[in-house]
Formats: sequence, structure tokens, C-alpha cells
Amino acid sequence: MDQQDDSSRKKPSFENFGRKMDQEFGDAARKVEQESERVISYLNNEVVPAIRNNSSKALRAAAERLQKLAEYMDQNRSKS
Repeated sequence: MDQQDDSSRKKPSFENFGRKMDQEFGDAARKVEQESERVISYLNNEVVPAIRNNSSKALRAAAERLQKLAEYMDQNRSKS
């Protein structure tokens, strides 16, 4: 009968542990979801526009250099 008493005392403790872990995982999942939403919002509102802006600047710089290269090629072709 001693073993039954031990197992009956351990069972509620294990059940409480299970409930606590379930709550902890639920809280963690909610926090991860909230943080994910915050990161996605930051990416959409801050990072993507900055990349687009810098991409257009890079394209303009490349276009300017290509223009200079084309002029250089035109000048050297007429000298030949």
C-alpha cells in the first residue's frame, strides 16, 4: 500500500508540472508570434524601403559609369 500512496502523491505533482509546461509553451508561442509580427512589420516598413532606395541609387551610379564608358568607347573608336 505504500507504493500506491507514493504514486498517488506523485501523480498530482506530475499533472501540475504538465499544466505548468503547457502554459509556459503557450506563453512562449504567443511571444514568438508577437515578435515575428514585429520583425515582419520592421522589415516591411524600414528595410524594404531602404533597400529600394539604395538599389535605385546603385542603379543610377551604374548608369552614370556606363554612360562614361560608352562616351570613352565612342571617342576611342573615332580615333582609330
